[in-house]
Amino acid sequence: MSAEPSKAAVLPDARPESLVLKLTPRSALPYVQLARLDRPAGWQLLLAPCWQSAALAGLSAGHGPNLWHLALFFVGAIVMRGAGCAYNDVLDRDLDAGVERTKGRPLPSGRMSVKQAVVFAVLQSLIGLAVLLCFNGFTILLGAASLIVVAVYPLMKRVTSWPQAVLGLAFSWGALVGWSAAFGSLALAPVLLYWASFCWTIGYDTIYALQDSRDDAVVGIRSTARLFGARARAGVALFYGLAAALSQGAILSVGGAVIAELGWLAYVAHLSSQALSLNDVSPKRALRLFRSNRDAGLLLFAGLAVAGWAA
Repeated sequence: MSAEPSKAAVLPDARPESLVLKLTPRSALPYVQLARLDRPAGWQLLLAPCWQSAALAGLSAGHGPNLWHLALFFVGAIVMRGAGCAYNDVLDRDLDAGVERTKGRPLPSGRMSVKQAVVFAVLQSLIGLAVLLCFNGFTILLGAASLIVVAVYPLMKRVTSWPQAVLGLAFSWGALVGWSAAFGSLALAPVLLYWASFCWTIGYDTIYALQDSRDDAVVGIRSTARLFGARARAGVALFYGLAAALSQGAILSVGGAVIAELGWLAYVAHLSSQALSLNDVSPKRALRLFRSNRDAGLLLFAGLAVAGWAA
């Protein structure tokens, strides 16, 4: 039997040519899709604040980011994003069945049972715990505290038009953890970076939610994309502007550096380009813009990391 999945099994927001999909046996495909391994943008965006914070901590100390910490964050971002998605899909399986883009996911399509999804989420969480235990005690407690926000996030789309803000609280946690892993404490710089990432997340997840605005209105899912409506570009531009200002504050709070500022300018240019592209975007265009935030996050990280290595 061929390991390559059929086109019918590929979900709408995944890349059919993905190496992950090509190498995944059909029997394992529901697990790969549940963990979103075929759609890496999510874990890449979860990883970005971790790496940025580690690089910011290194710059503050006059050196580059801790490479071991970067590797741990890489593994942790993949498994914790996978565990979070499994948890989210268990709670949202009925809602997902009513949305065109998500009705083919493993749970609403019946290709996986709830029990299988829960077991898979627990296994990934245990790997995440093993990663967390590699850090200092303060960071372990800080990382564990993020689970409170993660637990309530899937419920927010039912009760508020700002679920993107709750996602921002969760996805930005790495901006605190990256710094605390280096110093065993927090300071102004990581707090500013956290709120910068919070605003950035609201912006890019609003773009992501533009794909589903019509279906979301039918099934009762709330979002900033629906809230902003025709003013989506202005809303995204506002939060991207706040992200730019707060991240600049984080850089200045550790003394600044020319290379770090160049990375910041590239990051701001990327966000500006996205906001300017948001007039009457199609779902495919919205998905492309959302995915491009991986590059925006890497630009800011690269500026901070190279500035630290050059110090």
